[in-house]
Amino acid sequence: MKFNLPDLKFEHKALEPHIDGQTMEIHHGKHHAGYVNKLNAALEGQDKYNQWTIEELLMKLNELPESIQTAVRNNGGGHYNHTLFWEVLVPGGNKPSDEFLKHLEDAFGSFPAFKEAFKKAALSQFGSGWAWLVLNNGKLEIQSTPNQDNPITKGSKVLLGIDVWEHAYYLNYQNKRDAYIDAFFNIIDWSVVEKRFKE
Repeated sequence: MKFNLPDLKFEHKALEPHIDGQTMEIHHGKHHAGYVNKLNAALEGQDKYNQWTIEELLMKLNELPESIQTAVRNNGGGHYNHTLFWEVLVPGGNKPSDEFLKHLEDAFGSFPAFKEAFKKAALSQFGSGWAWLVLNNGKLEIQSTPNQDNPITKGSKVLLGIDVWEHAYYLNYQNKRDAYIDAFFNIIDWSVVEKRFKE
């Protein structure tokens, strides 16, 4: 299967002032597109694995030829992570439903405590990587991964993720990762997060 760059469900400037249009244009059209192109190049001629979904490729990395494992891990992860990321963004953001808010409160004590723990994971990720809200063995947890790794490889289901690679925020926020993380909470589509939780 040939992987494609997914369309955004909003214009590049639609998330301003939280994420600027130029960052979105470069992030989606250059960085994400680059991951897709390199993933397809790595899988070229690999007929057996060309039928696998992106989830299968990432969960069964060890079954791939050793010569393409790193390329699939990095570029497949980059494609998968960014696809998940775009899906949870929406201009203006919205709020968790009362039902899902209760799940967050049960897991973290309160919604502010969840936000604080999520922000801490995103801030403390050294270098490039991601912070995630995941479902792990039926429980809500916060995890972080380096580079383009994804919790799916360890059996967790991703509900929400924030990209803390510098390309995600540097044009607008420079080295102020904390301000970017705070802004992220203003553009989350919690209906998508909740849909993933229920699936």
